[in-house]
Amino acid sequence: MAEKKGATSPDSDLLFQQAMEGVTPLPSLNRVAAIKPVHQAPARNNPQVTRSLIPDNLSDSFAEEEVAPTEFLRSGMPKMILRKLRRGHWQIQDILDLHGYNKDAARKRLLEFLYDAVGRKLRFVCVIHGKGWQMNGREGLLKSHVRHWLPQHPDVLAFSEAPRNAGGSGAVWVLLRTGDKTRKVSG
Repeated sequence: MAEKKGATSPDSDLLFQQAMEGVTPLPSLNRVAAIKPVHQAPARNNPQVTRSLIPDNLSDSFAEEEVAPTEFLRSGMPKMILRKLRRGHWQIQDILDLHGYNKDAARKRLLEFLYDAVGRKLRFVCVIHGKGWQMNGREGLLKSHVRHWLPQHPDVLAFSEAPRNAGGSGAVWVLLRTGDKTRKVSG
């Protein structure tokens, strides 16, 4: 009868113990810290109530022929911030994937995501909107809308198109405002 792959026999356990005799474990100071996993937004007790409290003040009005911006820097921010953003200076703390959403659902989900991220004091997030090329060669609607909505949000300081290895033109890296200010929710 053949042994199952991965199963150990008493002989192999004994051989392993003998081979490890005299080996000392590495001290804990010589170990590399594991990378923190991306933190996902916590589940809300009542999502309908929370959604209704987040103000939806993002405008959809822009020329549909207009090319979506590849980057944005809020007025008064140093240009070095945009350079650091492009180079991935900060570690991505959360990701929002908008694939499969229509325009209205994507806007609501983006607002919820940004609200949650700022509430959790996150600094650097990624929004994946997809490339969404249309038949007539124009950019996808969701891509254009997301990149026009982000500068309208007061907590977005900057954004930049993600590099090719992180989604390219189908994603943006977003730098958010942080601080100890208390945020009011309009009801």
